[in-house]
Amino acid sequence: MKSLAELDKLREKLQEEMRLREGKEDVKVVVTMGTCGIASGAREVLTAILEEISKRGLKGVTVTQTGCAGLCHCEPLVEVERPGRDKVTYGHVDEKKAREIVVSHLVNGQIIKEWTIK
Repeated sequence: MKSLAELDKLREKLQEEMRLREGKEDVKVVVTMGTCGIASGAREVLTAILEEISKRGLKGVTVTQTGCAGLCHCEPLVEVERPGRDKVTYGHVDEKKAREIVVSHLVNGQIIKEWTIK
């Protein structure tokens, strides 16, 4: 940090990341972060989702994490919940798929059916 402006910019960025993780918003994205999920790359998936949402300046989206969902063979899992609609669960998500889920599902409203699990 060399200036107060840099510190303010960092503070704003961190506050936005916290808002994404804690808010009461329209869309909720949940990443399963149990032992199997983390071993399968869920931490990287969570980071990719947060980065993509921030990069696109999306509002009304909360990103949270949860423990084991009992579907170890499909980890990492990403769930997208919208009010009044069925929850959509994506399986075998990697960083690239996570970014595409943000673009296709959150921005354009298009579910990527071939990545979903029943």
